[in-house]
Amino acid sequence: MQKIIRQLAAEIKVGEHQVKAAIDLLDGGATVPFIARYRKEATDGLDDVQLRELEARLGYLRELEDRRAAVLKSIEEQGKLTPELRAAIEFAPTKQELEDLYLPYKPKRRTKGQMAREAGIEPLADRLFANPTLNPQEEAAAFVKPAADGLDFSTVQLVLDGVRDILSERWAEDAALVQSLRQWLWSEGLFKSSLMAGKDENNADVSKFRDYFDYDEPIGRVPSHRALAVFRGRTLEILDAKLVLPVEPEPGKPSIAEGKIALHLGWSHAGRACDDLIRKAVAWTWRVKLSLSTERDLFTRLREEAEKVAIKVFADNLRDLLLAAPAGPRVVLGLDPGIRTGVKVAVVDATGKLVETATVFPHEPRRDWEGSLHTLGKVCAKHGVNLIAIGNGTASRETDKLAADLIKLLGKMAAQAGTPAMTIDKVVVSEAGASVYSASEFASQEMPDVDVSLRGAASIARRLQDPLAELVKIDPKSIGVGQYQHDVNQSELTRTLHAVVEDCVNSVGVDLNTASVPLLSRVSGLSASVAKSVVRWREANGAFATRKQLLEVTGFGPKAFEQSAGFLRVRGGSNPLDITGVHPETYPLVEQIMVKTGKPITELMGRAEMLKSLKPELFANEKFGVITVKDILGELEKPGRDPRPDFKVARFNDGVEDIKDLVEGMVLEGTVSNVAQFGAFVDLGVHQDGLVHVSQLAHKFVNDAREVVKTGDIVKVRVMEVDVARKRIGLSMKLDAAPPRRDGPRDNRFEGAGRGQQQHGSRRDNAPQPSSQMANAFAKLQGLRK
Repeated sequence: MQKIIRQLAAEIKVGEHQVKAAIDLLDGGATVPFIARYRKEATDGLDDVQLRELEARLGYLRELEDRRAAVLKSIEEQGKLTPELRAAIEFAPTKQELEDLYLPYKPKRRTKGQMAREAGIEPLADRLFANPTLNPQEEAAAFVKPAADGLDFSTVQLVLDGVRDILSERWAEDAALVQSLRQWLWSEGLFKSSLMAGKDENNADVSKFRDYFDYDEPIGRVPSHRALAVFRGRTLEILDAKLVLPVEPEPGKPSIAEGKIALHLGWSHAGRACDDLIRKAVAWTWRVKLSLSTERDLFTRLREEAEKVAIKVFADNLRDLLLAAPAGPRVVLGLDPGIRTGVKVAVVDATGKLVETATVFPHEPRRDWEGSLHTLGKVCAKHGVNLIAIGNGTASRETDKLAADLIKLLGKMAAQAGTPAMTIDKVVVSEAGASVYSASEFASQEMPDVDVSLRGAASIARRLQDPLAELVKIDPKSIGVGQYQHDVNQSELTRTLHAVVEDCVNSVGVDLNTASVPLLSRVSGLSASVAKSVVRWREANGAFATRKQLLEVTGFGPKAFEQSAGFLRVRGGSNPLDITGVHPETYPLVEQIMVKTGKPITELMGRAEMLKSLKPELFANEKFGVITVKDILGELEKPGRDPRPDFKVARFNDGVEDIKDLVEGMVLEGTVSNVAQFGAFVDLGVHQDGLVHVSQLAHKFVNDAREVVKTGDIVKVRVMEVDVARKRIGLSMKLDAAPPRRDGPRDNRFEGAGRGQQQHGSRRDNAPQPSSQMANAFAKLQGLRK
């Protein structure tokens, strides 16, 4: 275990005592949010990012140690474990390097090399390689024997083939050789794809991959989105993909890979009697034994690294979406757009309770615009609606116009009645996952008498009130901010996304008396069954008055209380501290602060100047040190604070409702809808997201778009280029940037990837001509899932 602790400390760049403390807490059942927030003294301040990395690597290293022990035991039982081999195995840093060392000793099916050894040919192979001046035919003659027991070495040529098999298998299992070839090809090998024979490139499904019909790029530098695009094309049997050498050999000539094998062996062709035989063995080692396995290993590495990037993109975007600004307790009208089936309408009150539903038909085929406005006007007046949420699906743009007309109508109604016009905002929100929620078991329990189609409108409305509380009801993979999410390791994606949701929920805190079962089940230390028990207790006994009442809930033991209590909030309860992030275990410290200041808790909370004047050292003790005291004082300064930003609404320009309304040079306001390392999509309210390439985000070099923007941000952009036919909008956040020149050749290799389009990656990142910059940028963002 000490070995693992030492390695983790080196990787995360923290002290070994910090790693040991974190591992002890994790093994004891503590969650990452709890350790990061309430055990800072123990870990000396490790944050949630470091703890998540530690948790993931700890699992890998423990699996590595278990496998290491199994390998050592297997080789020892074979009687082949030398001190040198043991040392190499003990220090193998990865699972792959461990398996490389184990390969020669790993039980395997009977090979040609094994059969040759069984026939006693191995001494001949050793002698010929050690002394290439020997005549191979003459030496082999002594090993010719009649075929028997399935072994046929009845001719000199068959014996020499056995020599080749023995040598090539031995060299192919040389861990140092395999690793050096693998590393060389990762640096210099080419990842190449082409259209599979017999495929019609004009077919709609096939043409999506046209950028990869003749594509190659150094494998170690292939971006995530391009790697995943090629692998998807290969899975769909549209593309052939292979690893090729940086320089293809001339016909009949040895390849660079064969040269490297010879160099590793310390052998070169000198025209000696055995050199042709050895050259054949070297060629056989590469072409038959190592080329395909090396390709497989490097493809696995490329896929794993591409998946890590894709999963990180998804996780980062999900975190931004979950921590988006909540509109708060406002009455919201949710509109789920549709054409033939109508626009589904749901009104939720300030607490999120569904109070009315309807369906209107403003679009084809009924085109009942006035009737729809009349119905919506009555609903808004009846419930005091002050915010409209519009789903971004089919007919979203047309429904957004309906909402604009509705706001004008309500203004006229207020003027006619002589009452002040109520300010009503309208916001287009992502409806990704709403249909999944609508058909879920939880939705049926939450709204049992409501049609499935109307539940989606209610979910859209609630997303504005509190994105976090509503989106936790949906499988994170259905929220729609991922990149090639169906192509990556699903268990790793699920683990990562659930960790993001858990961290977000616990960083914000949860209202114990209003939270749903899905939201409560994401709180540190609470399982789905315990969350249901909490809700049942609440329904039977009324609202919780204190956090301590949680111990009355069936199945809610001391450990669950320790892990969860600090993240649960009780508003209007008997203890004012229950609305803060101060953990109940530290309430005695707060009592000391009250004694020291002579102030009751109600007079301490919010008194920033007084609290800042206190010295944390005066209240620290053996269990809770200065770090914890500082956190407590911070919570008392801003009790019940929400770490999320204030709610803002992007103001779309009047008269700009379609991509055709956009003009180069126009400055607009929009909402960032998706972010990748190389750029960001922006919703301008024209039902087609525009793209800000990473080079257009700021007047400085930007490596990752998330350095500048995140999902949900409201930004101002300048329209740089519009391609109506291909539904592309090129944008810049450098508002003084000039539109691109028109005299350069357009790069037509790339297909658009705006909202709703599912295209794939580009070829290489060649420097674009000015007017092709947008095409290159779109190509880089191809594969993002909306």
